[in-house]
Amino acid sequence: MSHDLVIRGGSVVDGSGAEPFTADVAIDGDTIVDIGKVAAKGAQEIDADGLNVSPGFIDLHTHLDAQIGWDPQVTSVSWHGVTTALLGNCGVTFAPCKAADREFLAGMMETVEDIPKNAILHGLPWNWESYGGYLDALEALGPSINIAGLVGHCAVRFYVMGERAVEEPASADEVRQIAELAGQSVQQGAVGFSTNRLPGHRLPDGRSIPGTFAHRDELRAVAKEVGKHGGIMQTVSDFREFDEEIGLIADEARSARAALFSSAVEMGHERLNERVQAMREEGLNVTSVTVPRSGGGVGGLSTNNFFRTAAWNELRKLDLPGRLNAIRNPQTRRSLIDEVKAQGEQAAEGMKRWFYMGDQARPRYTQNPNESLYHQAQAAGEHPVETWLRISDATDGKALFHLRGFNVNLTALEELIKTDWAMPGLGDAGAHVSQMIDSGWSTFILSHWHRDRGVYSLPEAVRRISAVPANVLGLVDRGTLAIGKRADVNVFDIAHLEERMPEIVHDFPFGAPRFIQRAAGYKATVCNGSVVLRDDELTGECAGRVLRNPAAA
Repeated sequence: MSHDLVIRGGSVVDGSGAEPFTADVAIDGDTIVDIGKVAAKGAQEIDADGLNVSPGFIDLHTHLDAQIGWDPQVTSVSWHGVTTALLGNCGVTFAPCKAADREFLAGMMETVEDIPKNAILHGLPWNWESYGGYLDALEALGPSINIAGLVGHCAVRFYVMGERAVEEPASADEVRQIAELAGQSVQQGAVGFSTNRLPGHRLPDGRSIPGTFAHRDELRAVAKEVGKHGGIMQTVSDFREFDEEIGLIADEARSARAALFSSAVEMGHERLNERVQAMREEGLNVTSVTVPRSGGGVGGLSTNNFFRTAAWNELRKLDLPGRLNAIRNPQTRRSLIDEVKAQGEQAAEGMKRWFYMGDQARPRYTQNPNESLYHQAQAAGEHPVETWLRISDATDGKALFHLRGFNVNLTALEELIKTDWAMPGLGDAGAHVSQMIDSGWSTFILSHWHRDRGVYSLPEAVRRISAVPANVLGLVDRGTLAIGKRADVNVFDIAHLEERMPEIVHDFPFGAPRFIQRAAGYKATVCNGSVVLRDDELTGECAGRVLRNPAAA
């Protein structure tokens, strides 16, 4: 007897939180059939001696809804051990959708998530109306990893109310229709429903997206319908009305199978902890995701994410060699410096949140506050814009700078991610593609918070990025390594695991730019029994599936 694949002699971290143990893992088809000493040979074998073997990681917050249309490999998350990605977060989805509304939904995704509208309209087949039809279309694309989806409030509300959905309250009958359509979408395979209550997420005309100001009773009605079919509620809240919003999340959890929300230390992690712990003591399934480092932008001469003045805007029109020539021209350089200086002290103060990511293969994300560009400039006796230009010049334009936009206080972030409800995630893969890149969050958790800082043990770090998100999604057949489970597996070298420096590529339809970020230290990633990555490189195997709501099925 032989097996399709045997992973030999690795240190198995099974996702349950249990201590690692040395074993072989045998796989037939898409299923783990043995863990222990496996005598039979495998048609394929992976030597995991000295390496760790874990479940595939599950990313609970992506916006790969558009990118999957032209990049079924769903990079960059597939370079970082992710074998299941959740689409449809933040209320913005492409289904349900009437044919006449496609441009509206595409335009909304462009302004909210920085995904080019033309790429969306021409890169997806748009051959659906219902949410179930949308999942069928995703399945036909043949992704390299598993995909699950949430149905978004914006699409559902616009489907029912049309243009009135943007700013007007729903009538009692419209609330009923919205809730019923959300429930039907979950019946058709959505794992739940997402809503976005941040006024800053806007349509191309400047208005906040549909559902932003929906009455909380509308969401309570949706939660009841979604809950009937085992779906979850994902909420991006505006916590300025803290008590009301946290109360809404609790009500959603009481009606739906689980409630998932986004958090950051700036929301007040201590008060969040008090309220969420109370919900969990009530028996409610409430989980949050937060990016496990300072979230924000990435800028540099190779990007368009830098200063905004007339001279800098002219720089944006040039390619990288042209930009380098420009900043090396004394007259142009003087103009670039003078225009930023003319903006006053506020421009310089803003550079306290920008950090040079270094010149090594591994980017630096955890520098002390006094290592910012502002402080580097003070030490050098120059203005921060001069420091920016000096570093960019010296690195031939390759230098990248990281903006700490939220989770700025890393000490407070450590306390947040040590709670039993705040899980690492929120990488936003597929969104803000030319401005930021946090898709490597799973690698960062293992390399920084486990190996470098010791905040998590390895079993706990793996549990938080595999078994816990599987439980949130109701994926009973994934998230841990056990006989009979689906064969989503990672083999990695924890001693050498790390992210690589982000880079800009132009591989979107029509040549639009985006950041990618590779990883080092992954020997293999297996999805549904197929090896989709070897030695940090994707194999081209497309073994992913659309994971429809298991409770509804």
